[in-house]
Amino acid sequence: QVQLVESGGGLVEAGGSLRLSCAASGRTFKSYAMGWFRQAPGKERDFVATIPRSGGSTVYANSVKGRFTISGDNAKNTVYLQMNSLKPEDTAVYYCAAAPSWGILTTWTLYDYWGQGTQVTVSS
Repeated sequence: QVQLVESGGGLVEAGGSLRLSCAASGRTFKSYAMGWFRQAPGKERDFVATIPRSGGSTVYANSVKGRFTISGDNAKNTVYLQMNSLKPEDTAVYYCAAAPSWGILTTWTLYDYWGQGTQVTVSS
């Protein structure tokens, strides 16, 4: 079992950047497919990005492609989401998730473990 703790959210102006961190404990994140999701008020939880357990190619939602980057640091057992060129529509609670799967998972229901979420607010 793995425990996930997100950090790095906050308030930023449009065009700015933030880096979210997801610290894993209990097991190495390399044992899991890792994903980032977000949920705005009154909306469903949406896929943002994933890095597969194999460490292969990352996958992004079209809405963030070219602006966000998911990466992992084995030594720190941490997964990051670098967010650049932020837009007001990126405002949401961002969640880190893990699944003991070798697949490329873009659906939130396929993930077993979740962090508590971190708020990202982008002002216009």
